[in-house]
Order: sequence, then C-alpha cells, then structure tokens
Amino acid sequence: MRTLHHYHEIDLLIPERMTESGYRIYSDQNLETLQQILFFKELGFPLNKIKEIIHSPSFNQLDALDMQHKMLLEKRERLNKMIDTIERTIQHTKGEIAMSNEEKFSGFDFSNNPYEEEAKQRWGDQAVDQANKKAKELTEFEQDKFNQIYHDLAAVRHFAPDSKVAQEKINAWYVYLNKLGNYSYEAFKNLGQMYVDDKRFTENIDQFGEGLAMFMRDAMAIYADSHQ
Repeated sequence: MRTLHHYHEIDLLIPERMTESGYRIYSDQNLETLQQILFFKELGFPLNKIKEIIHSPSFNQLDALDMQHKMLLEKRERLNKMIDTIERTIQHTKGEIAMSNEEKFSGFDFSNNPYEEEAKQRWGDQAVDQANKKAKELTEFEQDKFNQIYHDLAAVRHFAPDSKVAQEKINAWYVYLNKLGNYSYEAFKNLGQMYVDDKRFTENIDQFGEGLAMFMRDAMAIYADSHQ
C-alpha cells in the first residue's frame, strides 16, 4: 500500500520490523497509531501536523479519541446542514422555494480548520516549550547531572540501540526524567521521537555528539516497548 510506504518514508508511521525481503510488519500498536492518523486526516489535519501531535510527549490516545469523537459529531452536524442546504438549493433552482443569500451558505465553514487550535493547545508546540522551560529551570547541580547523562549516552551512541550498554544508559535517562516530571513509557518513547522531529531538540542534543538525538530516539523506543 503506497500510503503506508509514504507514512514510513516521512517517519509518521514506522513499522515494527522489516522482513529480509522488504515487507513491512505492523504491530497492534502501529495499527492504533494508523487509526489515529486516519481520524486526524478525516478531520482535515495535514500530515506534518498529525506527526507533531502523535509524537508529542503529552499525547494521550484516549484524550485524542474523545476529542476526535466530539469533532466528528460536529462535522456530521455540519455535513447534515450542508446536505439540507444543497437540497434546498435544488428546490430553489427549480423555482419551488426562495432562499436568502445567507441560507445558501448554511453549513459551510470558512476557517482553515476549526479543530487544529484545540489540538495544538493539547499536543503542539506548547509541549516543546514546556520541556525547554523545565530544562532552563534546573539548578546548577541538576544541570550538571543532566549534561553528564548526555555525555554518557554520547559515549555509547555507536553501539546498537538495543545493546545492553545502550539500554543501561537509557534507563538512567528514564529514571532521571521521572525525578523531574512524570513520564509514562509511551510519553518517554514519544519524547525520543521529538528529539529528532524538532530541530530545537536535535541541535541541543547533538552538541554532545553527532547523531546522538537519533540514537536516543531509537534506544528510548526500544526501552519503552520492552517495558510496556
């Protein structure tokens, strides 16, 4: 399916694994993510915005489903109004009824996307800004500890992300982050993805070693999946 290939190419939906012959194998979690992508697409979100939302550390699937349910009900109501408008317009064109100019546009929405602002407030740039704000508020001792973990991770970034040494260092990162906040395994995995998706994170992290952000993304995903 070309659509799935495209989602993989843009790192929107990465399959669980690839076979030697190149077939993509999707897990149940992948399929749940695909469902989220399709719901957001149906609501008019562009792929880059969907990627930002579902990879946000604060993204919560149940919250998203609740919001999507509300949005789709609103969309259904708007479509019903448009169906009524087109039926009345047919009658108007036939001379059976008269319509005002205002009535001719009942049900149309002239905004770019009536739902995107709500999604952005929940899972958009605000999540990045909050994460950066926390980092800036660290004490000198905490900042030294913070940087030391980055240095330790940079020292093993040439190992496989699923290696014992890499996973030990990522475990230290997970433990430390949960002293500063509250990260579920899913949020931890999504945070790792943001390290690559958001250039602000990538530039800061890669100062400790080229390619560190990508290594952490992969190691954090493996760590999260192995503990869920």
